[in-house]
Amino acid sequence: MKILKHLSVAVTTAFLVATGGASAQSGETLSIATGGTGGVYYPIGGGFAEIIGKYLDGYSAVAEVTGASVENMALIHRGDASMALVLADTAYQAYHGQGQFEGRRKVENTRALASIYPNVIQIVLPGDSDIQSLQDLKGKRVSVGAPGSGTEVNSRAVLESNGITQDDFRAQRLNFNETADALRDGDIDAGLWSVGPPTSSIMSLAATRPIRILALTEEERKNAIEREPVFASFTMPAGMYEGVDEPVDTLGIPNVLVVNADMPDDLAYELTKLLFEKKDELVAVHAAAENLSVDFTLGSTPVPLHPGAIRYFEEIGADVPAKLKP
Repeated sequence: MKILKHLSVAVTTAFLVATGGASAQSGETLSIATGGTGGVYYPIGGGFAEIIGKYLDGYSAVAEVTGASVENMALIHRGDASMALVLADTAYQAYHGQGQFEGRRKVENTRALASIYPNVIQIVLPGDSDIQSLQDLKGKRVSVGAPGSGTEVNSRAVLESNGITQDDFRAQRLNFNETADALRDGDIDAGLWSVGPPTSSIMSLAATRPIRILALTEEERKNAIEREPVFASFTMPAGMYEGVDEPVDTLGIPNVLVVNADMPDDLAYELTKLLFEKKDELVAVHAAAENLSVDFTLGSTPVPLHPGAIRYFEEIGADVPAKLKP
């Protein structure tokens, strides 16, 4: 069978997840494009890589650090990664040639295995910040996410839909850990994360200095949803981070595990089956995986499912929507 090979492309670092048995000694190595080490993609990808190595005969797996969603779509398109975690809006725009992908070749060879968990827009401020609304970001130093990341895409959508362009503030394009360090050191006034809470970089920041997370008004959320229909209102529970003791009204965006359409059906089937049947082991790696469910996948996935994944869902009696069938 033709399997997508792992290539070290645009990767800052990588780790090979230790696996046991014959599958780790020989066979194919599947690569999982993730994001930065301070986010959720990296531990989720690493956890799934470990599951693959333990249970899928003939395969081992590698989780790669990348620039996240936008870069990951390019890796899948070129066949330089076997799987990738991407934000739903990035996947949708790439598949349809919209947004920042307008005028570029559509990534129509993308297929999904599942939607794993929702990202949450988290606008983090120092605890003593005078910023009380999105409009107060004007003139401030704001990190909008690493170049090519889903956070950068989401930041632009949230801000521009509410009348704020990057000419209105001093934009910094920092990854999660860099954003946390800059907030801690007073080098920026606000940082945007699009990531599943709780995330390690914000947890570490909150342990070193007081923080607040900016709530979005109903109108601000409505404006963003009109711009990006994959957004949904989301209330982040209290207690996600030290000192954040009240729920925060914000936005959520699904994260999708995608593959190239060329992946063999049998492999896509086995990967999808593993993902759902070994969910408890993924949750043990990161609590964000608690959101993984068949209903969440069939109700929120923005691109067609791989035929192998469809076979799994139909096998367990799920009704796959026509829009998710290639």
